[in-house]
Amino acid sequence: MNDGPPTGATPAATVPGVAMILAAGRGYRLGQLTEALPKPLMPIGDGALIDLVLARLKAAGVERVVVNLHHEADLLAAHLARYSPLPFDVSREAALLDTGGGVRRALPELGAAPFYAINADAVWLDGYQPALARMAALWNAATMDALLLLFETTRCRNYGGMGDFMCDPAGVLRRRGEHEVAPFIYTGLQILHPRLFDGSPEGAFSLNRLYDRASASGRLHGLVHDGEWLDAGTPENLRAARRMIEQVGRVMDC
Repeated sequence: MNDGPPTGATPAATVPGVAMILAAGRGYRLGQLTEALPKPLMPIGDGALIDLVLARLKAAGVERVVVNLHHEADLLAAHLARYSPLPFDVSREAALLDTGGGVRRALPELGAAPFYAINADAVWLDGYQPALARMAALWNAATMDALLLLFETTRCRNYGGMGDFMCDPAGVLRRRGEHEVAPFIYTGLQILHPRLFDGSPEGAFSLNRLYDRASASGRLHGLVHDGEWLDAGTPENLRAARRMIEQVGRVMDC
């Protein structure tokens, strides 16, 4: 069994000042729910899914966010204008660019330093320390191009897959082989260095393409989350996420 990467925090950690929220997707897994509202605006607690991510980023010390928009872009932009606790820029996609293409298009707004990139439907409760702070503490630009927050597949609710990654004791990730079962799943929270996108194509492509390249050079790392996590991208998981947040109170307090 892989033990995952080190978990210790260092007081000298540099928190990324900028973050990207991936919010452009259509949310097909939610079915009819997204006909009226885009997935990031699905109600949860006292706000919406994207509000939970924004609150966590602000609490972590992030100073500005970039949000990519496509499905119901005007609704999302209006929501951000009313409720975002952080200054924000939007990156509108006339056609969906997938995860890699979406981040690549936003690089001019994200700048030259490492940044958080978080899926708008990721819902998590922190463990002993905030997950974003633990990630910042572990980040090492000299040895990493990407740092992914992982969750143990045995702890996943409503998950029947075979996992995403193997993780060695130093935190270096390897994607599972075709016939392997991996102990960790990617949560949708990460720190990326802009150089990860060097030589990447224009247009739509998945971040998985860049993860595999970074993995081949030993520069894809992971950190195992010690709290709770759910991907709220299905009706069943959205209901579970709402129950999870209700147990801890307001979105801003969780």
